[in-house]
Amino acid sequence: MTTPAIQTFEPDGRAIGYIDEGEGPALVLIPETGEDIGSLGTLASILVEEDFRVVRLAPLDAAADAGDLARTVVDVMDAVGLDHAWIGGHGFGATVARALPGANHDRVDGVLLLAPEPADIALADDIPVLIIHGTDDDDAAIAESARLLASAPTIASVRTVDGAGHLFPATHPGETSWFIEDYLDWD
Repeated sequence: MTTPAIQTFEPDGRAIGYIDEGEGPALVLIPETGEDIGSLGTLASILVEEDFRVVRLAPLDAAADAGDLARTVVDVMDAVGLDHAWIGGHGFGATVARALPGANHDRVDGVLLLAPEPADIALADDIPVLIIHGTDDDDAAIAESARLLASAPTIASVRTVDGAGHLFPATHPGETSWFIEDYLDWD
């Protein structure tokens, strides 16, 4: 397997690193703060092998406004020719993923939240949401996933990775990818 090259997109003087790989239905992945672009690499590789197109972003600035960061995600989508995609994020990346439908509803097929952090951002009421959380996550309380499910039971689903901590997308990529493939039914 070859290691995909990191591309850099520079709109308005901002340097945004990303990796675009695979063909098929698209999923954009935003990593957790403090993790690098490779932190979701094994998960992305499995999904690419299952005929997904995965665009991984480099970590975004957690000090910036989530709405501005959502615009950054859309800028990358435009740069790689994605009209629409599932938008997923891990930890703080999940906060950005939740913000994206606000001003870009037509670009979002669904939202994938991996260990979401508490944020004052409501789920869009008509976009499907898959939430995956490790049962032993000490960084982002699993109660946030339960709260999100309770706030939107008709559009949200929660799956748990038993015995997994906060970094479950890296430590349990097979189980995480299975939940994604099963939910999206892209087999």
